[in-house]
Amino acid sequence: MKGCKICGISDLDTLSFIINHKYPPKFIGFICNYKKSSRYVEVEKLNELLTLDKKKSYFVAVLVKPDEEILEKIKQMPFDYYQIYDCTPEEIKKIREKYNRKIITALTVVEESDVQKYHLFSEVTDIYLFDSKGYEKSMAFDHELIKKIKIKKPLMIAGNIQINDHLEYYKEIADIIDISGGLETSGLKDKSKIDIFLNKMKRAHDET
Repeated sequence: MKGCKICGISDLDTLSFIINHKYPPKFIGFICNYKKSSRYVEVEKLNELLTLDKKKSYFVAVLVKPDEEILEKIKQMPFDYYQIYDCTPEEIKKIREKYNRKIITALTVVEESDVQKYHLFSEVTDIYLFDSKGYEKSMAFDHELIKKIKIKKPLMIAGNIQINDHLEYYKEIADIIDISGGLETSGLKDKSKIDIFLNKMKRAHDET
């Protein structure tokens, strides 16, 4: 297990807690343009959040079929990765070249044919994320569908992952765990759950 990503951060207090945790996540995600999500962060708020020193973590801009307007608005922000949904390989290639960011290609999965689309993105992707079709909803998909594929690049897994899940199971199929709703109580990030999760990730990493 190479690390984890905590996604859907939208307030300074939570972000500061995560960044300064004894075992911070490798990636921290911000919903930049998907307004249907309760975790969506407007550009003005992003500018405020991203003034914090990221320290050992990478900042990730989560983008659903981004247009030029949002890409231009965030281009000066200290994002290390763009996590992109619903774009063609050609569209991602243009974004990658123009904005010089590493790319997490997000593939939403219902059936095995959705998984096999990863071949199409091999030249434009740094990390593959396999997620559910839920987008703003915490939905699961059959993780067994990605168990057999062999990808030379890091593989990230999302889809209704909870803090009481057995992390050993995910270690068998992915390099990075991406969690969001599983760290919330009543729709808001819960620092006690974040603490439990990050400590569990540290133990899982040490056992690898």
